[in-house]
Amino acid sequence: MGKAKPFCISKREVWEAYKQVKANQGAAGVDGQSIAEFEGNLKNNLFKIWNRMSSGSYFPPPVRRVEIPKDDGRKRPLGIPTVADRIAQTVVKRYLEPILENHFHPDSYGYRPGKSAIEAVGVARQRCWRNDWVLDLDIKGFFDSIDHGLLLKAVRRHTDCKWVLLYIERWLKAPGQSEDGGLIHRERGTPQGGVISPLLANLFLHYAFDKWMQRNFPQIPFERYADDGICHCRSKAEAERLREEIERRFAECGLELNLQKTKIIYCKDSKRRFDYPERKFDFLGYTFKPRTSKTRQGSYFVSFSPAISNKAAKSIRDTMRQWRLHRQTDKSLDDLARISNPVIRGWINYYGCFYKSALYPIFQTLNNILARWASRKYKRLRHRQRRAHHWLQRIAHGQHCLFAHWQLSQFKAGQ
Repeated sequence: MGKAKPFCISKREVWEAYKQVKANQGAAGVDGQSIAEFEGNLKNNLFKIWNRMSSGSYFPPPVRRVEIPKDDGRKRPLGIPTVADRIAQTVVKRYLEPILENHFHPDSYGYRPGKSAIEAVGVARQRCWRNDWVLDLDIKGFFDSIDHGLLLKAVRRHTDCKWVLLYIERWLKAPGQSEDGGLIHRERGTPQGGVISPLLANLFLHYAFDKWMQRNFPQIPFERYADDGICHCRSKAEAERLREEIERRFAECGLELNLQKTKIIYCKDSKRRFDYPERKFDFLGYTFKPRTSKTRQGSYFVSFSPAISNKAAKSIRDTMRQWRLHRQTDKSLDDLARISNPVIRGWINYYGCFYKSALYPIFQTLNNILARWASRKYKRLRHRQRRAHHWLQRIAHGQHCLFAHWQLSQFKAGQ
């Protein structure tokens, strides 16, 4: 008989974790091993993970650190664990997540089963109609600032499972590896990009913010998506007091409120007459601001509502240009539709939930690209952009289901 393992982790759990990691895909870690390469010796690799985790001898390798550019010109560090480490993290997440889900606040929407960003936007919209003021929160470098001691204390509050505690502590301490191969040791934080990180971040803010709000400001509703949060206040004075109290609370928890980006906003509409300069904010890819709306009777009024943000619109346009569809003259229009439709549908499903008409000018960019493609592909349309637009318009009217965005509204050429 083999020697019993100190930790009882089933092989089935490792297999289920592998299936989740495979479904999510993702880049290679420090070992350069892709999911396809990991599967080259799948049975042996999964056994190795199970054997090490069950015996307590699993030590995570360094996390590959890459820097992705932010809109303000700075860079956000992203940590990419190896495929094997992502599977190990998923084993722990699968154990811990159902336990924590029973305790999380209903207005915490980020990285939770059955919750979504679009749900948070919808709830925020309703509450902006009911409350005149919003406090838009920004936490400085949240994922890099999480206090390990406080986080482990929070984990211990919900489980005494030794292997879960052991491996979470090891992941928190695992160094990052920069692109030049140097190791970056971490005293605080959890890497963005890790499988377990969003769950741990939610747990940290559950105690640092959600429970604290419930206890101290039960009358103030909020929506939080990971470290992105807004609070709905009845007056400017209430919003100012809340900002001061949150700043103090975060300092107690080792976090810092970014006071340059944390703003108080007046949710101005037809009925609200107060004059205040800050009248818009961005939340989860949507800009909330006063917008002209139409009643069922046909009269117009001003409503404080969300629509796709300029930042998200720019990102979509940049992505469409990066496809370089106009150069793919070896392909048919059907081929181009097959390539682009899954992404277009994703954009429409998310950004089309509120104020859908804001998407029309964005997708006109794609129509212009398709007209350029037609003028390159067909001799009769060469150097005749207007004629190419008319040609595309006829196809759009006859086959409006070909491209996902053609189903949004009547396609109009040349706009």
